[in-house]
Amino acid sequence: MIEELHYTKVRKTCPKEFISCESTNELEPLIEIIGQDRAVKALQFGLDIKEEGFNIYVAGMPGTGKKSAIITYLDERAKGMPVPPDWCYVYDFDDAEKPNALKLPAGMGAQFSNDMDEFVEQMKKAIVSSFESEDYASRREETLKDFEDNKAELMKELNEKANGAGFVLQPSQIGMVIVPVINGQLINEQQFNILPQSVRDEIAGRRKSLQDELRSAFRQFRDIDRDAENAVKEFNKEVASYSIDHLFARLKEKYGEIDECNQYLDKVKEDILVNLREILVAQRPPEQPQLPFALMGPTPDPTVRYKVNLIVDNSKLEGAPVVMELNPTHLRLFGTTEKEARFGALITNYTMIRSGSAHLANGGFLVIPVEDLLRSPGAYESLKRTIVNQKLEIEELAERLGYVTTRSLRPEPIPFDCKVILVGDARLYYALFSMEPEFKKIFKVKAEFDTTMDRTEDNVQQYAQFMCTLCNKEKLKHLDSSGIAAIVEFSSRLASDQEKLSTQFAEVSDIIREANFYAPQDGVSHVTEEHVRKAIEAKVYRSNLIEEKLGEMIERGSILVDTEGTKIGQVNGLAVLGMGDYMFGKPSRITASIGLGKKGIIDIEREAQMGGPTHTKGVHILSGFLTDRYAKNHPLALTARLVFEQSYSGVDGDSASSTETYVMLSALSGVPIKQSLAVTGSVNQKGIVQAIGGVNQKIEGFYDLCKVNGLTGENGVVIPESNVKNLMLKEEVVDAIKGGQFHIYSVKTIDEGIEVLTGVPAGELLDDGSYPEDSINYLVQKKLDEMAEITKEYKE
Repeated sequence: MIEELHYTKVRKTCPKEFISCESTNELEPLIEIIGQDRAVKALQFGLDIKEEGFNIYVAGMPGTGKKSAIITYLDERAKGMPVPPDWCYVYDFDDAEKPNALKLPAGMGAQFSNDMDEFVEQMKKAIVSSFESEDYASRREETLKDFEDNKAELMKELNEKANGAGFVLQPSQIGMVIVPVINGQLINEQQFNILPQSVRDEIAGRRKSLQDELRSAFRQFRDIDRDAENAVKEFNKEVASYSIDHLFARLKEKYGEIDECNQYLDKVKEDILVNLREILVAQRPPEQPQLPFALMGPTPDPTVRYKVNLIVDNSKLEGAPVVMELNPTHLRLFGTTEKEARFGALITNYTMIRSGSAHLANGGFLVIPVEDLLRSPGAYESLKRTIVNQKLEIEELAERLGYVTTRSLRPEPIPFDCKVILVGDARLYYALFSMEPEFKKIFKVKAEFDTTMDRTEDNVQQYAQFMCTLCNKEKLKHLDSSGIAAIVEFSSRLASDQEKLSTQFAEVSDIIREANFYAPQDGVSHVTEEHVRKAIEAKVYRSNLIEEKLGEMIERGSILVDTEGTKIGQVNGLAVLGMGDYMFGKPSRITASIGLGKKGIIDIEREAQMGGPTHTKGVHILSGFLTDRYAKNHPLALTARLVFEQSYSGVDGDSASSTETYVMLSALSGVPIKQSLAVTGSVNQKGIVQAIGGVNQKIEGFYDLCKVNGLTGENGVVIPESNVKNLMLKEEVVDAIKGGQFHIYSVKTIDEGIEVLTGVPAGELLDDGSYPEDSINYLVQKKLDEMAEITKEYKE
């Protein structure tokens, strides 16, 4: 049944009873995700389940507020969760290239790092003080006294043996020298050489015998020196241990219950006692360098390896961490080992290990935009390996890929226990699901955000709370009840549905922000409906230059579109052009020409390679409709051509298929179509008119054209009945409909549409298989029968 729509049906206003406040500052800020029940349930499931692989992929269109909503939701959830531990890297005394990871309770990591720094300073002072004390010097002498006495006794025995053999022992820089004595006089080398050979041989024999005895004695000297050195070392260890035991006792009292810390402190003490000499040397004032500066390096201080590198500090957290990494490169996610240039070489150590977002989120939630993740080389592969292995490894990307083989650190991996949440659109989800075998194993939960929500009273109330949250967060002026209603209506317009609200909160927020720009200019305390309308109009004005240029070309006659009179085989079609941030309706003339032949309907757009596949499908459906309705008794003897006049940018979509059907029926029946009307809608082979997209923009596009040419009171648009629920027309168009200057007709079938366009009944099929005389269907059938007969006669 043909229906001319009442002005109340072309735009749904927001009832006053839906607004329960005078302004948004009376409301409670929103702390939950609204209008996304399906996504929230999926999130709750994914966060609650603890089994492996149940990480979450949040899918949805850009601008639906996925990231902000998820962070807010996770922040609330994380508050009730335990704070994860701190993590530190410390020196591995067994393998310097593999630093050890220490886990400490939250807040103790920073304390441990600071306490170790303080310990190192106090330890160095205590050791230096102990070894510079007079008590140490005297006790060291006591320790060495017995060894010196033993050496003196042994030397005495050697001297007696030497004297008895006619020699004297004299110390020198190269050892002990045996000097012969003749008649109480020491004989030097020169004097020895002038002695008779027999005397020299006799002296050499005695010297050799004495040397054999000296060798055994010298071994005893070495043993005594070694024992003395060991005794001094043990003594030094006792002194050092005594001087620092109280420092270790203090540390163990605080950290001794942590097994890893206890073991680490034992190794630190052991290393200090082993490297006492180096520690003492490093504390001495630097001497004047004897070598060129380029060949000199700073004296290494072994106490540097007692520092603690705190990489995760959760001391300020209340609950589990929630980390969103907006730049998910490999380095930002998984950390790195920094390097320092020194004397032309790159050096590093465990204190230069830096954590990544995955370390900071460990024990909580890590949110990553999937598009940026996939753009970063190696990041997704490393994330996948981290999740599967449940270990966080700090590894250079170039080294892992085999580009660099330089020696570097390999820090001990840290256990990874974190919910990873990828955020992206559904397209990427399906691509990863089908092309990446392991994706489906590690991201088993999909939480999909819808672009719309039901326009119920409760949801409108929550929408107002969202406005309150935005105003509070960004210090904006609050909206009064009229402003709230205007935003609700704008949201339905954005959703293109009277019964829905848009969840594209980014775009809604921008309108509120722009409305806030105008409110102070009027000196008012709240944002009103007028400010919202002004913001919407200003946004359109900034983007509709091309629309105005096309309207100007139509007005000046460069593009031919009639809005008055009637024409056979000519109708006004409606298309939508998208210019990035702006969509608008573009009226265009569609014409049909017919003649004898068997080629059927020729799509000129397709022949010129300017028609898309969906448009071609619509033309084929039109052929199917004509065949199904009019070719019961004989084949179609028809060659017809359809074209969008003055279209140079290509055509796609099937929203003009009903329009093309009307113009074809007009051309075949010879009944003219009212040019004051425009048409949109797709059609199936049974003649049912189906819904299309962009209905508001299409209607408004034709309205603007008619307004330029002068509204006659006959102008209007024919739309599918199934699109009525999508109408959220501008107030100006609503006022024109209310004043009888513009009309909207909804139709269900081609027959209803052709009656509106021509004013002639379509005609229903009679029992004898014919149509009522002078109806559109009768005239079309008659014309096709005549063409079939002519074609048959021509063949004969």
